[in-house]
Amino acid sequence: MSYNKARAEKKWLKWKNAEEEQLRELGVDEEIIQRLHTYDWDVFKSDRRYYEKLSDTELYPVQKEKPHRIHTVQELLDEIENEYLLTALQSEDEMTLQIVLYKLDSYTNDEISKKCGISANAVKLRMWKFKKKLKNIL
Repeated sequence: MSYNKARAEKKWLKWKNAEEEQLRELGVDEEIIQRLHTYDWDVFKSDRRYYEKLSDTELYPVQKEKPHRIHTVQELLDEIENEYLLTALQSEDEMTLQIVLYKLDSYTNDEISKKCGISANAVKLRMWKFKKKLKNIL
């Protein structure tokens, strides 16, 4: 998502108005409030120019955590908390569970077919049947 100038300015104005209201309640001189407003506005504009130049990836750094990888069918079954989904998975044969595991790892049908020794259409058919079964159960 790119930097949204209007949204940032609206947020800044809301914050600044609340701050100025507090300053007035505390009895701060109006000239000082105006000078603070001018200073904060200049800082805001400076920040805005900076954020406009950043690319999306620099603006929102991503914390790269090592994803928890599931390597075996048993690990997959151990991770499932939904009892209906667990029952559906446990009722499937080993080959279908292995295909589901490969799909979770983002393998293509062709890659899965080579790993399992079946055709790509067989992989598609097994996944289609499994999805249909899940829709009926869930």
